[in-house]
Amino acid sequence: MLVHVLLYKVGEDEEGIHSIDIRGKTIVLMFEDKDDADRYCGLLEAQDFPVPSVELLDKEEISTFCNEAGYESKFIEKGFLPITEEDRFFISPPERNLEYNVLSEDMDCKDKIDNRNSISDNKLDEIRNNLEKLL
Repeated sequence: MLVHVLLYKVGEDEEGIHSIDIRGKTIVLMFEDKDDADRYCGLLEAQDFPVPSVELLDKEEISTFCNEAGYESKFIEKGFLPITEEDRFFISPPERNLEYNVLSEDMDCKDKIDNRNSISDNKLDEIRNNLEKLL
């Protein structure tokens, strides 16, 4: 079966496939309907993302590529209607990626607080280093 996927720099050495990251999962979209794929490209362009081209490829090839790369693939049927919040991003790209919650459910409260502080401190150090480079 052939599906429509969104590719960047088709035929070049740096060719790439459009994906979205949702809660730590990288997902490649495969559209059944070309109009849905074209509309998604238009929404990307409206958000100032680089505009991919819509290419027709074999669904099994894309699925195999995703499995080998550690990605997930999502087949978007013609007339797809979202049920969950995440499903919404399969018909309209997120403005930014959803954050992945790195805290596991079985950590005690102290561990959660320590992890949150260390993440904030690391980000703060990165910002400081970038500012120092500017001077």
